[in-house]
Order: sequence, then C-alpha cells, then structure tokens
Amino acid sequence: MPEPAGPQSATAAPQSGGGGVQSAGGGVLRGIGVSPGLAGGPVLRVAGVPALPEPVPVADPPAEADRAVAALREVVAELTRRADRSGEKTLVDVLRAQAMMAEDPVLLDAVRDNVLSGTDGPHAIDAAFATHRSAFEAAGGYLAERVADLDDLRNRAVAVCLGRPMPGVPSPGHRYVLTAWDLAPADTVDLDPEQVVALVTESGGPTSHTAILARALGLPAVVACPRVRDVADGTTVLVDGATGQVRVDVDPAEVTAAESAERERQAAVAASSGPGRTADGHPVALLANIGSARDLAAVEESEGVGLFRTELLFLDRSREPSLDEQTEAYRQVFAGLAGRRVVIRTLDAGADKPLPFLQQTDEPNPALGVRGLRLARQRPELLHTQLAAIARAAERTAADVWVMAPMVATRAEAAEFAGAVHAAGLPKAGVMIEVPAAALQAAQLLEVVDFLSIGTNDLSQYTFAADRQSGALAELLDPWQPALLRLIAEVGAAGRAAGKPVGVCGEAAADPLLAPVLAGLGMTSLSMSARSLAPVRAALAGRTYADCERLARLALAADDPAQARQVA
Repeated sequence: MPEPAGPQSATAAPQSGGGGVQSAGGGVLRGIGVSPGLAGGPVLRVAGVPALPEPVPVADPPAEADRAVAALREVVAELTRRADRSGEKTLVDVLRAQAMMAEDPVLLDAVRDNVLSGTDGPHAIDAAFATHRSAFEAAGGYLAERVADLDDLRNRAVAVCLGRPMPGVPSPGHRYVLTAWDLAPADTVDLDPEQVVALVTESGGPTSHTAILARALGLPAVVACPRVRDVADGTTVLVDGATGQVRVDVDPAEVTAAESAERERQAAVAASSGPGRTADGHPVALLANIGSARDLAAVEESEGVGLFRTELLFLDRSREPSLDEQTEAYRQVFAGLAGRRVVIRTLDAGADKPLPFLQQTDEPNPALGVRGLRLARQRPELLHTQLAAIARAAERTAADVWVMAPMVATRAEAAEFAGAVHAAGLPKAGVMIEVPAAALQAAQLLEVVDFLSIGTNDLSQYTFAADRQSGALAELLDPWQPALLRLIAEVGAAGRAAGKPVGVCGEAAADPLLAPVLAGLGMTSLSMSARSLAPVRAALAGRTYADCERLARLALAADDPAQARQVA
C-alpha cells in the first residue's frame, strides 16, 4: 500500500525522515525478516496516492452521490477481477474479503449521506472511511488488523473518484525490489515474480498481510524497516529475509553472486523430503496449516495438518452452519488425509472476530473479551454441534483426528473442554497456548488434556501488550524475543515431563532459522504454510538434536531478538 498522501487523508502515515539513505555511501537498514531468502536489485516504490484537492461546491448532490458510490463499486469490481486472476488461494480469500468490506451497506450509506450533506465525492469517501477506520481501531483485535485493508480501499476509491489510476505496483520490465509504507493485498496480485524479487516495507509486523503473502509467494521480505522510503528509486539493495537486513548501495556484482549462492541453497532445500528429523534422527513432525479442503493439494509434502481453521465455514453467515453441513466440510478434509494427523481447532471467533449470527454486543476491548472457548462456554450449543460434526466426520474416514480449543487460560477451562471432546467420542483433546497464563501452567493443563499447541502470534501480542498490527510495536512481536522463547520453553519442559506432544502452529514455525531453536525448546511438531515445509525440513536436517538444544540455550540467554538471531 503506498504511503497515504496529504494531511487530509484518513490514512496518513508518519512522514519519512528524509536525509537520503542512498547518499550515505551505502549502509545497512534493519527491520524484521518475515520471509526467508536473499535477493537484490534496484529499488522501486509503489505508486503514490493522489492528494485530495481542496473541497469544491456540489451543484447536483444526488448525481455526486451516485458518482462517489460508483467509485466504490469500481473498486469492488477491480478487486474481484484481481481475485479471479490470482492463482494463490490465500490471496484470493483476502481480496474477496476486502471487496466485501467495500460493499458494506453502512459504508455506502455513509458516503451517500456525506455527499447529500454538501460534501464533494472524494471528501465524502475520505470522511466515511475515516469514521470506519476509527471504529475498527477502537474495536481492537481482528477488526483493528483490517485497518490496512480499509486504508487501501479508501485510497483506491478516492483515486477513481478523482479520475486517476488506482495506486499500484510498478511494472518496469526488469527485476527490482519493491518498497512501500505497507502493501495491501490487492497490490500483490500484480506482483510478477520475474520482476519483483523482494519486498521491504516501513510498516507492518510478523503477522501483517505483507508477511503472510510474501511467505505464500515465496518472496524474501522485511517489514518494520525504518527509513526504507528514504532509499531513492534505482538504488541497488540486497535484502535478507531471514535476518531482516537490507544492505543499501550494493555493487550489482555482489548481488549476482549472493543470488547465485541462494539458488544453490534453495535447490538443496527443494531436494529434501520425508518426515521432519534432525541430523541424528530426532523426530519433529512437520505439519501444514489449512482452512478448508481446497488447501489439501498444497500439503502433500506434510505429515498432516497441525491447524485446521474451522471459522472459514462460519464467516458471513446469518445462521450457524448445520450439523450436516459441518460434517461434510470436515469429512472432505479428513478423507484427504487418511492415515495422517489432523489437528482441528474449534471455532475461533468472538468479539474481535465477529460473526453476524452471533449478534454479540460491543466490548470495550474485544481482543481481551469473549472469544474462542469463552464464546463456546456462553453458547454451549455451538461447541456441542461442532464436536458432534467432527466426530461423525472422523468416523467415516481414516484420519487421526485431534481437537483443540482456542483462547484457553485456566486448568478448569481445559478440563471442561477435554471432557466435552471425549464425551463426543473423540480420543485426542488439546488446547492452544495463546495467553501467558496458559503457558505458565502448561504442566497443569497437561494433566487434563492430551496435547498443547502454541499460537505464537497471539502469545506474542498478549505477552508484550502489543497490538499485532501496530508497526510501531513490531519489534515487540518478533518471535525471537527471548521472553517469548522462555514461555515456549516452559511449555516444552511440561511436555517432556508429561510425555505428551507440544507444538507450534503460529507464524514462528515457518522460520527455518528458528525451527532448530524451537526443536531444542522441546517442540515435537511445527505447523506452517505448505511453502515453508521444505526450508524448515532442511534446517532441521542440518543440525543434531544436541545442536538444537545448544542453540535454544543461547537464544534464551540473549538480551534481545537481534542477539538471539545472531547466535543461531
């Protein structure tokens, strides 16, 4: 997403510091590496957003309102076209969800009302999105994570209303490194891997759209990289998506040599196969994260599924999916994974991930409110129907089905959930470790459940009191934070003592550099996007288990994430 233009913009970002990094004779910028790989080339920036002109009188308010609404509808049409062109499922889902936001009747009515009150179309769009943006930020949690999507919609609609091209990604006909304040999902549809070799943004964090989509596309990426916008177009940089370093004003010959070595490394990684093992044979199961049966084709190289997100079945529904509908959706996934583990997460929704049929009341801090298992305890019929559907689906297939609950904080909650799972006839009940309270009492939880799965994205957020979508706090959300690693170590130690499996299913599991550390902390499985399986498999195969334990001790003793990465 390009940097918003002008002080009137609803999405104004901090201005760049100036000073021209490229004039300093080279140097190194440091951000957070979120998608591994090494690539370089000249920098090019996402096209800017047209600045809002001064307001103008509206001679024909109804016609102006129609023009403003038509601009939004053109944005919806363009996002839909891009979704249809994209072959990347993750991106298609995000684009369709973003298009639905632009079709929100409340938003359209706000734009129309603003115009009928005397505001011209571009400013009416800007004001309506500013109101929505404030509401999303105040809601926190999942809705706050969607603010970047709103900003992108606003920028596109304003451009259309002004008769300008929508902001987008350059296509110069040669290889380059794309830089931006942030990248919107729609921007990535036009990314040509033959041209765009790496992504660097000044905003964002480890769980931002840029990070998730870069991993899905296999592009090296660095986020939360201060002053990257000061690097002039055409300056050659070398991006290390593992360490988060961006070297500026690099000799092109050095880039060529680095990329050649990277291709050799990637070829060796691609040649790896089989189950996850350290060099001396210690098993670490490599699993995939999925959202529906449509994802199964991409997980053939996995040992199973470590996170089956069931909430996709519930999204945008006016009624809860029926028992039969849920059973069939789960059966399709289980049938494609006969003989392999499938860890299915019960509905992870609530005040911060609202579902229309739930009709929940507003909460002052939804991320800390009624969500996950807390919602199921308020609405027990939701959980009972879902468990019954999972059990019926499991009976009809040969998959090894495990069931886990999100947002568990106490032993009593874990015991109640495990009882419900076992009563439904399902043998394996577990819980996610997403809040520090659960990590600190992992041993007590394992007295009543069969396994634990660490969601590092939320565990980071709650441990450091840092919103996952706050670029200013991205360093706190770095999975290499020693305090986070210590909580993971607590869980690993509890798993060893109980003789029960514990794993990671957050974004941290996809980091090949971090994988040996996680194994050394006692993780028995790592679950990630399908594209990350081969690099993580190769990283584990290159270390003995004793090496992994040594790296884990060094990372735990580090003072900060940078030092933890360095020792690994």
